[in-house]
Amino acid sequence: MILSHNHKFIFIKTAKTAGTSIEVFLSKNCGSADILTPIEPPVEGHQPRNYLGFINPIPEILERPGKIFSALRHSIISREKFYRHMPALEVRKRVPAEVWNTYFKFCVERNPWDKVLSHYYMHAARESGSLSLKEYLARGRFPINYFRYTDRSGRKIIVDRVLRYENLTAELSKVFSQLNIPFGGTLGVMAKSEYRTDRRPYQQVFDDEQRRIVEKAFAKEIELHGYRF
Repeated sequence: MILSHNHKFIFIKTAKTAGTSIEVFLSKNCGSADILTPIEPPVEGHQPRNYLGFINPIPEILERPGKIFSALRHSIISREKFYRHMPALEVRKRVPAEVWNTYFKFCVERNPWDKVLSHYYMHAARESGSLSLKEYLARGRFPINYFRYTDRSGRKIIVDRVLRYENLTAELSKVFSQLNIPFGGTLGVMAKSEYRTDRRPYQQVFDDEQRRIVEKAFAKEIELHGYRF
């Protein structure tokens, strides 16, 4: 997650959408007063700053009485006022209203079947290749993003723009031009891209049952963005 006073934007980091690569690129254009959350594992060229601080967790606890630990975790325990995959709803609560209302807020989303396949290869690589696609899908831990850029209902997008991963370079060019950030058509880094060795299209990988598992898990994202297999 990045909040730049220098260029007046808020970047909401979603999962498996080139978020780390975008953060590293943007960090080179950020000022000393801007907020940059850590990347795990750290990436050369990215310097986290200004993300620590105390918050009042009571309003979040009252909104989410069944998730007290989640509300406390990034306040009392971690002291992180801002963190890497922080939902836009929480960012909105922790920044001045003038900043939220006037800064350009954006994130990236990706076709869910392609996103799941990328997520699977990352976990398979981290488990030394012993994880099968069937086992991964059975776990049900998917890179779902919609709650990071929508309201509490999950139906209304609250950022100014959701870029499409499938057309990322062209869409980033437009956004960076709007924000007066120099962009030569490449981010200059492909963070976490080394995990995926099988480059077949996802349509050639998923069988019908696996396709439906992803479709069910990502129903809200499919509805919001009109994705099709």
